[in-house]
Amino acid sequence: MKNNLCDARYGTIALLACLAFGPLFAAEPVPLVVPPDSAIPAGPEGEAVRLGRQLMIDTRAQLPRNVGNGLNCSNCHLGAGTQPGAGPFVGLTAVFPAYRTRDGQIDSLQERINDCFQRSMNGKALTWNSKEMNAMLMYMRWLSTGVPVGSAVVGRGMGAVDTSLTPDRARGSQLYAAKCASCHGAQGAGTPDGRGGFVFPPVWGPKSFNVGAGMARTYTAAAFIKGKMPLGQNNSLSDQEAIDVADFLTHQPRPAFAGAANDYVKGGRPKDARN
Repeated sequence: MKNNLCDARYGTIALLACLAFGPLFAAEPVPLVVPPDSAIPAGPEGEAVRLGRQLMIDTRAQLPRNVGNGLNCSNCHLGAGTQPGAGPFVGLTAVFPAYRTRDGQIDSLQERINDCFQRSMNGKALTWNSKEMNAMLMYMRWLSTGVPVGSAVVGRGMGAVDTSLTPDRARGSQLYAAKCASCHGAQGAGTPDGRGGFVFPPVWGPKSFNVGAGMARTYTAAAFIKGKMPLGQNNSLSDQEAIDVADFLTHQPRPAFAGAANDYVKGGRPKDARN
């Protein structure tokens, strides 16, 4: 699509603006391509990339002072952030800093990472210039190799469902028992691995994400459930079924998050946002 700012009619000033800011304007999504391990650089940068990936996979054990529940980043960002429709990290360095409606401000990628630690991990923020924060940033930058600045990748986010559908929580309870409880437990407590972690993560209760997490929203959770769950049966649920399960699951007891009271203070609050 032609960028009108670059039209010659707007003269030299507009041309300079286009050169400076052109990548920030809407661009067609680009394919999600995960670089091969052979492309990991040698030396300190490569060591940081590998550490960043390990932190995503084994977050709870590697960062016990920052994780307050039983989750790892890869429980939601499947494949350590490489799978479409499961919060992929591919391309994130091409779109951050970015305005976020929930925060009502421009967020850096560091702020976005710490947001997950405080909400999804029900824990504490990383120090901005810590080895671990920089390793996560390096891993995301490596995954984003070749993604043009200002471009989103295909499959960014958690997918989508029909948000006009009304949840049926009672039916969601029945579907959870039939489709989800065998892995995540009848009481949502997950399947322990015997080493202090989980084979399958807890989806409610004290070891799960708090009410401020994006996954605590019905339609966000529904999109993830539809596209990725039950395990090995992706897209086997209808939008309505996924929404019903998600509404049941997200409204079970879970940790509070005081900061949620300040969400969407500038407007744009979604209908499924939690308090």
